[in-house]
Amino acid sequence: MERFTREGILWRKCEGGPEGFLECLLCSHRCRLAPGKKGICGVRENREGTLFTLVYARVAAKAVDPIEKKPLYHFLPGSLTYSIATCGCNFDCDNCQNFTLSQSPKAQRLLYGEFLSPRDAVAEALESGSKSISYTYSEPTVFMEYALEVMERGKAAGLLNVFVTNGYMTREAILALEGLLDAANVDLKSCSDAFYKKVCKGRVGPVLDSIAELRSRGVWVELTTLLIPGFNDSDSEIRQIAAFIKSLDRGIPWHISGFFPTYRMGDVPP
Repeated sequence: MERFTREGILWRKCEGGPEGFLECLLCSHRCRLAPGKKGICGVRENREGTLFTLVYARVAAKAVDPIEKKPLYHFLPGSLTYSIATCGCNFDCDNCQNFTLSQSPKAQRLLYGEFLSPRDAVAEALESGSKSISYTYSEPTVFMEYALEVMERGKAAGLLNVFVTNGYMTREAILALEGLLDAANVDLKSCSDAFYKKVCKGRVGPVLDSIAELRSRGVWVELTTLLIPGFNDSDSEIRQIAAFIKSLDRGIPWHISGFFPTYRMGDVPP
């Protein structure tokens, strides 16, 4: 078996349908996969009726960042966080700033990265002086098997764990993170389902549910909204997001960031 391939978690065989089909339960797309087919993320594959991850320990980006870069402003302020990512994402946002990382398994059918064992990832985090490990840059949900192993080792070594996520995970995925995930910055891109369908190729409902579920399970949550001119920057859109946050807890930190033209939105002004 390839070095970067492991049997996946959170899936089930499809009952009553064609033989060999399975359903991935990791993110809210809940992809139904025929044998030989990959999910929307491009990094999970049905191999003869069993789900496999193709990016186990295949680290395509890593760095040591200030925690405020995630952005988290009220969680270990002033500290460093060791940041890692694999390729792949369950969204395909027209404005993605990391599209070469997130979309390469789909656009170029390219999986890249170097092997970094969970043990070595934690060792590097400790050596860097970081107080936490962040699973970031792409969508950490899609490399959950690897993230969970690093998180367990990190916790044992006294490190805290952070997800920087689009929030499109299932409740089953959040339960798998319980006791391991300490903080999350969730991209709340809009409260409009039409925006999510057009720009991200997803839905807003699962994101709102994840934010509420993470908070209910004691995860420190901060939110980020990137304002794209003409797409999600109207007063009514911003008020909708504010009203949702207030309905949970008006003390949730909300970061509003500025758009820069990139990917399929190169013609949209900053």
